[in-house]
Amino acid sequence: MSSTIKLANYIKILESHIPKHELTNPKVSKATIGWQIGHSLKVINNVSKAMQSSEPNEYKKNFSFLGKVFFTLGTFPRGKAKAPKHVKPPEVILKESLISQIEEAKVNVKTIKDLNANAFFKHPLFGHVNKKRVHRFLEIHTNHHLKIINDILNK
Repeated sequence: MSSTIKLANYIKILESHIPKHELTNPKVSKATIGWQIGHSLKVINNVSKAMQSSEPNEYKKNFSFLGKVFFTLGTFPRGKAKAPKHVKPPEVILKESLISQIEEAKVNVKTIKDLNANAFFKHPLFGHVNKKRVHRFLEIHTNHHLKIINDILNK
């Protein structure tokens, strides 16, 4: 399955959880399902926009050892990182906002394939993440939050 298709499927799964956006389970996370969805979509949309507006000639091969480890494992540890302010959802998460962010994400992920190979975004721990690695990052990150959503629903 191609990375674009896998990511599109993850977005559909996020979308399917929107009706349950107000649910929470403090044993799993302080955040609601809506927060998990909103954060995942903010990351997808912000990363896509950052790559679209990046200057490929400024790309540096500085992908960190930690990034290589997590990309190889295909998972991020839970509860270890704090979401940067610009990808945190608001305190009140509206269903309508999640729906519009879903539509934006569907469009944004399709733009990645047409970007320069050295289009990139700056990750606070991993360094520059270029086109070659971006789908893997977005898949691992989105799946991380889908697992949390599933645990909220099942515990």
